[in-house]
Amino acid sequence: MQPNSLRIRLSAFLGLIAIVLGAQGAHGKIHDALLAAGTLDNWKTAVSYHLPHSILLLVLALLGSAGGKCGSWSWRCLYAGVLLFSGSLYLHALTQVKWLVYVTPVGGLSIMVGWGLLIFSRWQRA
Repeated sequence: MQPNSLRIRLSAFLGLIAIVLGAQGAHGKIHDALLAAGTLDNWKTAVSYHLPHSILLLVLALLGSAGGKCGSWSWRCLYAGVLLFSGSLYLHALTQVKWLVYVTPVGGLSIMVGWGLLIFSRWQRA
């Protein structure tokens, strides 16, 4: 039941990107562009889901296989969900490409499935 080092790195990278993108949306040229396009709220929503789920992903990675198959699949669903949900919101905020709004609910559903799988995880002591 060792921590999964690849998942720890991926989770940490996702957390780093959340901080960087949050800062970019709060200051400077990207902030000004989002404000001018009227998409700053989309950016803020993306960050508000991205950062806390990055922390959850890190915790799950540190727990390793202690959650069994459901715990492992939960990590996968949450990771994909953050990429799809927040990623589509970030891209839509920057580009205003309409079809990206159809990706966002798929990411949201993946996040919900990830949380649901945590309910059924069988946690064991290391």
